[in-house]
Amino acid sequence: MWARSTDLAPRRAIAVAAWLSMWLSAGVFAAGQITLSEHPTVDQRADIEQRLNDWPLLARFARDNATYPPPKPGERRVVFFGDSITDFWGRPVGEFFPGHGYINRGISGQTTPQMLVRFRADVIALKPAVVVILAGTNDIAGNTGASSLGMIEDNLSSMTELARAHGIRVVLATLLPVNDAVVKDQSVRRPPSTIRALNAWIRQYVASQHLVLLDYAPGMTDDHAALRRELSDDGLHPNAQGYAVMSPLAERAVEKALADGGSRDGR
Repeated sequence: MWARSTDLAPRRAIAVAAWLSMWLSAGVFAAGQITLSEHPTVDQRADIEQRLNDWPLLARFARDNATYPPPKPGERRVVFFGDSITDFWGRPVGEFFPGHGYINRGISGQTTPQMLVRFRADVIALKPAVVVILAGTNDIAGNTGASSLGMIEDNLSSMTELARAHGIRVVLATLLPVNDAVVKDQSVRRPPSTIRALNAWIRQYVASQHLVLLDYAPGMTDDHAALRRELSDDGLHPNAQGYAVMSPLAERAVEKALADGGSRDGR
């Protein structure tokens, strides 16, 4: 079960993420397949209803999107698009680029197929100059069922193509590693080798398509190829110190995209 609207308290988003983690570790997602217990709990039932009624969570930002003003003349709008790592950034963990006016369209728990469905409503309709996409870790974990690397790559490619068709520059980010220091099965649900393989594809795709790479992974990785312990409290999500490492990397990537985007055709 994910939050439905932007006016929900940030603490509920974190509580939901914690509940989802417990649910997943309890075996509801087995071998990449979603299974249900014979007698679902109240929270499990609510999640089922959410999936049936609004699988991509279009309602989450619908009110904000409908009332968001169009860009002012000369404004170069930036949308950050992703899952919980984007969603929690500045609400309430760390600071989300104070003074920049960047738009956060992250939704906790989401996978790339869900993000692809809401790409028009939550990105294109806002008419940004740049979109920053960070996604794929929840696909690897099987949040919406089994997903191959090829499926993730296809969805990231489709989002990129949609953005470019609307004159939006694309910044594509590498996935963060995980560690097992606190939650012991992070690397089981998100195998480091799979994360590295997707990151290798992202770097190659960015180069071949002349996009802008936002390479979070090196600065967040320790000598054992795991997420640096001091940058996360659960081995998956950045803490305030982690976001402080990510912020300047993101700002430089956005600045590069804006500098390269004079024609705004993404090429």
